[in-house]
Amino acid sequence: MTRRLPIFVTILVLAAVATMVALGIWQLQRAAWKNGLLESYAEASDLPAIAYPAVPNADDAPYFRKSSVNCLEVTGWRSTSGRNANGQSGWAHIAHCRTAGAEGPGAQVVVGWSSRPDNPDWDGGIVEGIIAPDSQYVIRLVASEPVAGLQKSQPPALEDIPNNHLSYAVQWFLFAGIALVIFVIALRGRNKGVAQSGNLS
Repeated sequence: MTRRLPIFVTILVLAAVATMVALGIWQLQRAAWKNGLLESYAEASDLPAIAYPAVPNADDAPYFRKSSVNCLEVTGWRSTSGRNANGQSGWAHIAHCRTAGAEGPGAQVVVGWSSRPDNPDWDGGIVEGIIAPDSQYVIRLVASEPVAGLQKSQPPALEDIPNNHLSYAVQWFLFAGIALVIFVIALRGRNKGVAQSGNLS
């Protein structure tokens, strides 16, 4: 049996399987880390308000913390799909604000919701709210009270934070198992063919 084992292919398959298992274990570790992070986010709403970060850290973003921003000037707008406090679909209006000091990216502030994507008539001011994830700028502040005649936007929720590490781990373990099964089936077929050729000779 050992004589018929394809050494090079076996090494490649076992190396691939070991890599997939390692990735699965890493995803399990990430899942444990993410669950702890989500627990801290769940407790964040009960903590005192913090100053809005001038330069947010993506690895330690203060999501779901209460904060406030003094928007000295609105330098731009973007409207994204969003929901109001009642769950109605429409547009969330995000102001790009200039803040005190020259450093940092300023602040992204969700000032409210409406059924149309048109930019609201708002020039800035002090906004209090909750820090939420932002796909482009790491964080944004969702105003607790809308401005410029808008409706209140839906507050951020834990469901906004992706947590797919456990499913990814299961996928990697399945890939490793499937690779082993395919290899064993192929090996048996190869050895059966070799045996039949030997009998014929």
